[in-house]
Formats: sequence, structure tokens, C-alpha cells
Amino acid sequence: MKHFELHRGSAPLLVSLPHDGTAIPGDIAARMTPQALRVPDTDWHVGLLYAFAKELGASVLAPHWSRYVVDLNRPPDGHALYPGRSETSLVPIDTFAGEPIYRDGAQPDASENAARVDEYWRPYHAALRAELDRLRGEHGRVVLWDGHSIRSRVPMFFDGKLPDFNLGTANGESCAPELQAGLADVLREQAGGGANGHDHVVNGRFKGGHITRHYGRPGDGIDAVQLELAQCTYMDEDGFGYQPQRAQGVQRVIRALLVEAVAFARCHRGNARGG
Repeated sequence: MKHFELHRGSAPLLVSLPHDGTAIPGDIAARMTPQALRVPDTDWHVGLLYAFAKELGASVLAPHWSRYVVDLNRPPDGHALYPGRSETSLVPIDTFAGEPIYRDGAQPDASENAARVDEYWRPYHAALRAELDRLRGEHGRVVLWDGHSIRSRVPMFFDGKLPDFNLGTANGESCAPELQAGLADVLREQAGGGANGHDHVVNGRFKGGHITRHYGRPGDGIDAVQLELAQCTYMDEDGFGYQPQRAQGVQRVIRALLVEAVAFARCHRGNARGG
């Protein structure tokens, strides 16, 4: 099985879906608990949510393997993204619910972790970098969109319910301020609020993981943005089932966000941060 699928598009937009994979290699699966084999912490169905992105000309990169094999949105040295706060590791050993992923005595050691980085992490990031370079070379500027989702309530990470749309730009460092402002405007206009809409936040609990922070270099023509969606907006969080009718409204907002991102890249090709 290939480690990932890459669709090469023609627009200045790369959609990365690093937690979309669900596959577990057999030798690893044999050591995991029954609950972990359900891969409950997957960013369920984000591939379906973003399927339309190809129609916009976007490149799309998604892995086959689960984040339980190695987390593609963590730095390869395992450095914490949110020091002092709860978060999962480069090679997770516990689920978001605090349950063990491995049977007693079967956790991977440091050498296995390093081998997983070489086998699974590095190829994905090499493909990501190469595609970013290709698109920037063709267009002068490119937007990297990192698509994620998570259960709306995860006490390990945050209190209460997560906002529906969580836009992260590393506190404004990973993309040009004009792009962040434009995306925030789209969320205010398209997502709405209250009973008939979706709430949102910019640089709240989720400010962007390793991919957003590492590759976002607006001064060099690469703007990176992470969108973390609350899964209650498009699926059954307990049964993991996709709900197409509910998802339509979410896709409408995501489409508007991606259209804004492409328009920004085309209007600011080759420009440094600040426009």
C-alpha cells in the first residue's frame, strides 16, 4: 500500500489532510487494543468534505495510515506544540479519551518511533514540500490549507464545546494578514451564528499544528492555514457515520474559504507578507 495519495492540481492551493488515514500496518495492529483499532481519533470523512476541492483546481494530499502510526502534524523531534497543555505525541500511546492504544508491554520504544518517522512521516512531508515548491514556482504564491476535524467535546484538550469552525494561523505568523482577514470575513458572512448557523473562532484553542507553523512562510510566498472542524457539524460523532445533508452546509462554507484563498494567492503572487 502506498503511504499517501497526491492529486496534482493547477490552482495555487494545496489541501493537506494529514489525519484522514485509517489504515494500520499488521505488525502494529497486532499489538493494539480493540478500542484503538477503531481509530476513534481519526479526522473522520475530511476526504469527503474536501472532495470538491479538486473541482477548484486544488492539489490534495492525504495519507493512508492512521495518526496512531505516526502523527504527520507533529514535528519529527516530538517537540510540544502547546507547551504546558495536554496534547498527543508524535507516536501516540493514548487516545484522546486517555485510553491506552497498545496492550500491556507492547508500546513502541524510541528506536521504533524513529523508524516510523523515517518510514511514514518523511515521505508525506517530502511530497508536501515538493508540491508546494511546484505550485509556488508556477504561480509565485501558494496557499497551504491543512484540513482537520475533531469531536466537539474532548475534555483532554478543552473545556466545554469547541466552536464549529476553528481557523488557525499560528497567531497570524503563518499567513499574510490580508488573507487571515479575508477568511475571517468569509466565516462571519457564510458560517453565520446562532441556531441556524455555525460559530467560529480565529486562533483559539487550535492555532495550527506543525504543518501550518513549519511551512507557512508568507514572506516567501507560502501562506499556511489550518481549519479544525467540530465533527458534530457533519457526522455522527459516536457512530462515526457521515451525514451528507448536514455536511452540505459545512461544505458551502469551506468552498467559500478555499475560493477566498485562491483569489488571494492570485492577487498577491510573488508579494511578501503585508501585500
